[in-house]
Amino acid sequence: MAKVIQLDPHVANLIAAGEVVERPASVAKELVENSIDAGARMITVEIQNGGMTFLRVTDDGCGMVREDAKTAFLRHATSKLRRKEDLEAIGTLGFRGEALAATAAVSKVDLLTRVEGELEGTRLHLEAGKILVCEDAGCPVGTTIIVRDLFYNTPARMKFMKRDSLEGSAVFSAVQKQALAHPEITFRFLKDGEAELQTSGDGELLSAIYAVLGRQAAGEMIPVESQWEKISVRGYVTRPTATRGTRAYQIFYVNQRPVRSKTLTAALEEAYRNQIMVGRFPACVLNLTVPLSSVDVNVHPAKVEVKFLNEREIFDCVHYGVKGALNRASGQVQMQFPPRKAEAAAHTEPMLPQTAAHETVPMQAAPKASEHAAAPKPRTDFFQHRTAEEYRSAAKPERAGKPERPAKAEPMHTVTRWEYEQLAKTLETAPKAEPSKATKEQIFSKTTLHSPVQIPGDADEQQAMDMPETQRFRFVGEVLHTYIIVEQGDEVLLIDKHAAHERINFERLLAQGTQILGQTLLTPRTCRFEQEEAAVLLQNRDLLLSLGFDLDDLGGGDLLLRQIPSDIRESDAESALSEIADHLQNGRVDTAERLRDAALHTIACKAAIKAGYLTDPIELEKLAGQVLSRDDLKYCPHGRPICVVLTRRQLEKQFKRIT
Repeated sequence: MAKVIQLDPHVANLIAAGEVVERPASVAKELVENSIDAGARMITVEIQNGGMTFLRVTDDGCGMVREDAKTAFLRHATSKLRRKEDLEAIGTLGFRGEALAATAAVSKVDLLTRVEGELEGTRLHLEAGKILVCEDAGCPVGTTIIVRDLFYNTPARMKFMKRDSLEGSAVFSAVQKQALAHPEITFRFLKDGEAELQTSGDGELLSAIYAVLGRQAAGEMIPVESQWEKISVRGYVTRPTATRGTRAYQIFYVNQRPVRSKTLTAALEEAYRNQIMVGRFPACVLNLTVPLSSVDVNVHPAKVEVKFLNEREIFDCVHYGVKGALNRASGQVQMQFPPRKAEAAAHTEPMLPQTAAHETVPMQAAPKASEHAAAPKPRTDFFQHRTAEEYRSAAKPERAGKPERPAKAEPMHTVTRWEYEQLAKTLETAPKAEPSKATKEQIFSKTTLHSPVQIPGDADEQQAMDMPETQRFRFVGEVLHTYIIVEQGDEVLLIDKHAAHERINFERLLAQGTQILGQTLLTPRTCRFEQEEAAVLLQNRDLLLSLGFDLDDLGGGDLLLRQIPSDIRESDAESALSEIADHLQNGRVDTAERLRDAALHTIACKAAIKAGYLTDPIELEKLAGQVLSRDDLKYCPHGRPICVVLTRRQLEKQFKRIT
């Protein structure tokens, strides 16, 4: 008896359907792609029960005549290919001629379609791939396809479906990706009768990002536009401060086709190298435009993977395009205030769930206009309705033997313009206090010993005078022993002194090349590590030597440290080595180059001015000048912002001067 037989056509169709139709999201993707190829300007996707019992896709595309509608449900029936040469330059989303046949084989399908110029349209009803009804129908120009009871005839496939909420989310994600690929098309998505998405269709990608990913994501994006010979990349990427914990928000397109590509992912993340924290990933919406003949989109049944003719050119185009966009973008981050309840309600994100913002702390009402009608008399203290002597008296504790009574809350007072001008004049004419020698010694005793920020001399003062108008600033001071405050135009800038100094150190270390300058210790230092830490450090002695560390094995986890990088203090050397050992042990970096960068991050951090330590104001002013005059000082090597901006408008809104 023969063992090899030819499968029944119905069974063969069910097997083939499994290659294309995995879940309701697969059906939605294929149907939406057909609508796009049909020239639709508006596409509506509706689902019920996760798309398992009901999925409808409606478009206003070109529609089909009756014969084409009947033929479209046959396997390998397509309007997009004619010759084998057409496979070498595929410019449409659908082309295999399997989507409708595969869907119809495992569901019940209704189709309504009409072409422009025809008085009547066509209605088809299919079950298990067979046309049961074909009749005239009244319908608008375009096509509507309804898919019911998916996998009703393949119970083995049905048991692998997830719960309705997860399947519905997958359908939603498929529609979102198509909406981002085609901002010129209006997309609507309805789930169980509720509208969850509508894009404007105005052709602006940022508008689509706003509708799909939300206002916060759109506000964090910077534009990318780059040309590399015959290849171009356009779209948006997030700032280094707005990275995510997963790669789920990395959305790539090739000729407007959603794809997965390790090459594109690697190129994107390489552009963010040394600007984001380990374990964080940038988000993006990038469309790569390549010659049709240089990409093969026929390597996966669902067309989600592609093969490039020249991977290196693709990598370079994306890598340098994104890197250039990051370099051009401002590194200053706008200070964010929690929205008032009314604003929060007006700007509720319709898409992705966002963390609820804290409610704004109620602020006291601004003084009425009549309160500022007459200029008040001068006072010694501009911020309270009392003299400085009264202020000092109020600050004295109660006499011994009596408990202190809680101080009464003082009324808030908004400074008037006259008061502000008087205060400014007083400050300008006041003598500048110079710290004593003892104070300077105290300051420098708590500051990093190897700080590269030098105290400015005459040359630096002249350089400040020659600084362009847009870069000039007024040094105000420091708060919390961490943040430098400067005024520049109508903005107040807060600079993280540690993050800024860390970036300066890192860029300087990179400029030194493969060998970091070391300093030999007068007395070698014994350091104790865990056995595994000591072993991995000894295995990488050559790398450590290039970083400025020279050590010997004493046994039992003890290492003798003879040399350390010239930038860090001896007391920080052991903790720096421990962090480097952690990188080596846990495999957080996958190449020698990335491992070296991670080690340089550690050295730069240890050598930087510490937050919470006292720092000479002259040194802080010099540091602020470097941040505002250099384009490469935007983020620390871990991706934290260096400078945060508070505008005059934001400040005046908080003080109720404006609404």
